[in-house]
Order: sequence, then structure tokens, then C-alpha cells
Amino acid sequence: MYKKAELASSPPSEFELPFGGRLSADNRWVKMGELIPWSEFESEYAENFPTAHGAPAKSFRMALGALIIKEKLGISDSETVEQIRENPYLQYFIGSSSYSNELPFDPSPAVHFRQRISWNLIKKVNERQVEKMRSITPVKTEKKKDSEAKNESPKFGKLIIDATCAPADITYPTDLGLLNKARVHTEKIIDILYKQIKYQTTNKKPRTYRNLARKDYLAVAKQRRPTRSKRRQALKKQLQYIKRNLAHIGQLIESGATLESLTKKQYKTLLVLTEVYRQQQWLFEHNKQSIEDRIVSLSQPHIRPIVRGKAGKKVEFGAKLSASCFEGYVFLDRISWDNFNESGDLKAQVEAYYSFTGYYPESVHADRIYRTRENRAWCKEKGIKISGPPLGRPPANVSKEKKKQAKEDEKIRQAIEGKFGQGKRRFSLNLVMTKLENTSGTAIAITFLVINLSTWWRRVFCVFLSGSGKTMPVFGLNIICAYISFKMRPDKLIFNSG
Repeated sequence: MYKKAELASSPPSEFELPFGGRLSADNRWVKMGELIPWSEFESEYAENFPTAHGAPAKSFRMALGALIIKEKLGISDSETVEQIRENPYLQYFIGSSSYSNELPFDPSPAVHFRQRISWNLIKKVNERQVEKMRSITPVKTEKKKDSEAKNESPKFGKLIIDATCAPADITYPTDLGLLNKARVHTEKIIDILYKQIKYQTTNKKPRTYRNLARKDYLAVAKQRRPTRSKRRQALKKQLQYIKRNLAHIGQLIESGATLESLTKKQYKTLLVLTEVYRQQQWLFEHNKQSIEDRIVSLSQPHIRPIVRGKAGKKVEFGAKLSASCFEGYVFLDRISWDNFNESGDLKAQVEAYYSFTGYYPESVHADRIYRTRENRAWCKEKGIKISGPPLGRPPANVSKEKKKQAKEDEKIRQAIEGKFGQGKRRFSLNLVMTKLENTSGTAIAITFLVINLSTWWRRVFCVFLSGSGKTMPVFGLNIICAYISFKMRPDKLIFNSG
């Protein structure tokens, strides 16, 4: 059952403190709480609770606010609950009307918060809050004069697009290690099923040779660089052990054991390891190194290997993201657990920019993979400049102006690389700790939302400094803003006791 929160938009002056006083209206959590459109998406969140019976659910502001606090401060779910209990500004941020020394909620519902708030919903919240940010701290953009002369639609701004990967929290997968884990799970399932019919049959417990199988695995896994023949021999043995165990599971089911004795997680693991055995058997028989929809983790079967070709990390295991950036704000456009060619997203990202702003960008800045003939022709048709050199053999003599323009385009494109670096260094984009497919998407989307909040707050603070210090040189102001940006890390910021 869900009840609409009535006190989510109360001003900070009405927040009740136990020892008197009132909250500061200039605190960062108060400002961010006023910026996020809580009430606009509360009805969409309430659709997760169709029944009118049961205990009242936590409000949308409390659920989303807790996820933002967790990502902003870089802490765990249990520590998030403790921080909210100790800090009145955080309690106001999640919609409380008065300070309470009690836990706002148990840490375990944070998992349900991520399940109920999809990444598409967070994407809508992010777009709506960026609209408010742009109205409060507008960024000046020059109108393209050529469009006016040709009576075309006006074009503003520069759109930057790129893709990256958000690695998941899994061990580096190897075929031998994956088969060993699958074998161990089959042995546990055999123990559970045999215990169910132990006193109903005269047959002995099926032999699994688990001790011998583990020795065979360790004999190769402990070697630093085993030869190819030794690896194939170890893979063959583990495949034989798993094949025998799966046959035993089928025999136990025929003897009267039921899969109802397994938990949902164990049943799901049984289905996954069956598919893992099929894939690994095919790879072994055909002597191949890749297969479609390859499973690399038993606990997170939705993860796929993403070939990136980066230095030091040619292959990453996680979600591939397609994002866009303009005026310093970043937007998450696509999440996929399968590898895809990001050049196919250029048209959709430009159209999304048009639907958001009401005009097409003056130029699109992307790396080499986006500069296909189809994308170039489409941008030319729309009158949009795409960065990078033209197709074909480069000319022998390149003017200084073109070289300078190429460097400027590359500098502009590096802005989105900085956003990715911010998400991976300061926030949790470098290692997604959630285990489910939908909760991982929510955690990734929250990171982009918090990045935009940090960008806006830094701009507001710098505008405040520029307004208060009229005689301050621009160079000195830039140094102070950079220093504040460094100091505004979650573990360093102590401004206004927030």
C-alpha cells in the first residue's frame, strides 16, 4: 500500500529540531532537495503498489533520496541509514518534517528501492532536474548565424557523445574456474535432493567424486602458466564431472525428489549452470574461444564480456553505456549488457537533444567510431557539423586554422571523458556492487544524476564567489573554484554542517 507524502515539499524553516533553531536554507542538501522534482514522479512510483492493503510503503522521496545520499557520500546501505539518523539535513532531504533519533528504515529495504525505481524513471528525473538547473544557472550559447540566413531552424550548443563500460563486481572469469563453481553447485543440489528421499529409497547416495574433482582442478589452477594441453585436459575432466552430476540430479527427480526443496536462488543457479555446461561443452568440442551470449558469472548470468580495446583492459565485464553531454550536464541514453556498436545511437541522441532543448545542436563531437558515412550524411542533411577530419586520404598540406580547429574539437570532446572519470573515481561507476540486472541499471543511473547535482552545486558556489568578490581577478577565482571542487568530495565537504 502506498500513501502520498504530504510533507515532502515543506520549507526548511518548518523542520522541527529538538533543541530549537532551524535549518539553513543555504545548505547543499536543502538546495538539492528543492531542485529534485519529487512530486512529479510520485504517481509513477506508486504504480509499484497496486493494492490498497498491507503496511504503508516508504515514500518516493525517501526511497530516491536514500539512493542519492548513498551515491553522493560513497557509503553502504547500512551506513546510509546511520548517516540519515544522525544528520537533520539528510532527514529533511528524504522528506521528514522533524528530527528523529530513530532509524528511518531498515537497511534491507534499500534493495527494494533499487528494484522499484527503474533506470528509466531516474532518467526522467535527471532530465527534469537539469531543466531546473539550466533555468537557475543558465549557460550562454551563441546562435548559429548561417541558419538564420538560410531560414533554417536555429542551432545552439555543442553535443558530446561517447560510450563506456561500468564493470561489475565479479572475479575475472576463466573457463576452468567457471566449471569448477558449476560442479560445486551441482554437488550441493545432489545433497539437498537426496536428503529429501533418503528414507524412501534403498539406493545409495550418488557418488560425485568431489574430492578427486577438486584435486584435478587445483592441480592446474595453481600453476602459473599451464600449457594449452593441460588446460584442455582439466576442462575435459570438469565437464565429465558436471555431466555425471546432472545425470544424478535427473535420476533423483525420477526417484521422487522434487525441485521445490530448492530455494529460488538454487533453482536459478541450476538453470544457469546447465546453460554454462552446454556452452563450455560446445566450446571444447569445436575448439573455439567465443560463443554468443556467453555466461561469465553464475551469480550474475546477465553479464557479458565487453571488448573495448583499451590499454590494460581489452575486455571488461559489465554494462555498456551510451551517454551524451552538453552545457556540462551528462545524460544516460542507453544501458545494455550486450556489446553494441555505439555509432548507431548518434541519430537518437541528436533527436533526444532536439526534444529536450527545442533545437538541434550546432555541432556534434564524437570519436572515430561515430564518424560513419551514414552519420555524416545525416548530420549534413540536418545542417549539423560533426567533429573530426573528412573521409578519404588526408591532404598533404593542412592549414594552421584546420589544425587549430581539430584541436579545439578534441578539447571539447574530452569533457565527456572527464564525466566518465568523475563517475569512476569519485562515485561507484568503476565497480557496480549490485547483483541484479535491474538494480545495477538503477545504481548506474543514480551515478549520472548525482554527477549533475555536483556540477550544478559547484556552479552555484562559484557564482556566489564571483558575486561577492568583484575585485577578484578571474585567474584567482578559477583557482578558488578548482580548490572548492577538490574539497567538495563526499569525505571532505563540511559546509553548513550538512
